[in-house]
Amino acid sequence: MIPLDDAVTARLESHGERFEVLIDPDAALEMKRGEFEGDLEDVIAAEDVFENASRGDRPAESALEEVFGTTDPLEIIPEVVERGEIQITAEQRKEMEEQKHNALINKIARNAVNPQMDNAPHPPERIERALEEAGFSIDPMEPVEAQVDDALEALRPVIPIRFDEVTVAVNVPADYAGSAQAKIRQYGDLEREEWQADGSWIGVVTFPAGMQNDFYDLVNEETSGEAETSIVKEKDDLKTR
Repeated sequence: MIPLDDAVTARLESHGERFEVLIDPDAALEMKRGEFEGDLEDVIAAEDVFENASRGDRPAESALEEVFGTTDPLEIIPEVVERGEIQITAEQRKEMEEQKHNALINKIARNAVNPQMDNAPHPPERIERALEEAGFSIDPMEPVEAQVDDALEALRPVIPIRFDEVTVAVNVPADYAGSAQAKIRQYGDLEREEWQADGSWIGVVTFPAGMQNDFYDLVNEETSGEAETSIVKEKDDLKTR
């Protein structure tokens, strides 16, 4: 279950009765779209159905039977969410907006590059300023992934930006290969790898282009700056960094 403070109220009015349940806001939206695949008990704040959740009042069992054909909360909760309305307070809305605003900025920063600056990543601060300049507002009731395209459309008149991936070849000296390759291979999709006769390791990794700076920081930290990296533009075409 989730903490009460993290839950929103979903409310359904039917047959002259009111039914309320307490649930995670993102899970509630997934249920409304028919996309929820998790465990219901993990996303509710109470395994209960209320007439008034704020007071803890419960409807009569006869009312539950009449409207839902059962008194089992785990069967009733999804139906209340799917058929009802999601209620959020001004404070909850503000908190959800802030969380999703930050998540949107981070997602764009990790995936987007500046095509006018040799596909260099955009810092999160630049993306945040550009979103403000564009007047883009996050919808707290929609998933971040569903708002990325709209955000990019708003950003393009303000800054040069596009989503892209980058493929980087890394040559790790033998002294660092054992521990460094384990972390490097997890950074993205490992396209290929080779262990050399001298114990060094070469790996080719593809990941979101906006994460380049973090990737190079990781490689330098794990190899004391002794690894060599090359951007793979095409097969066997490397651009030394």
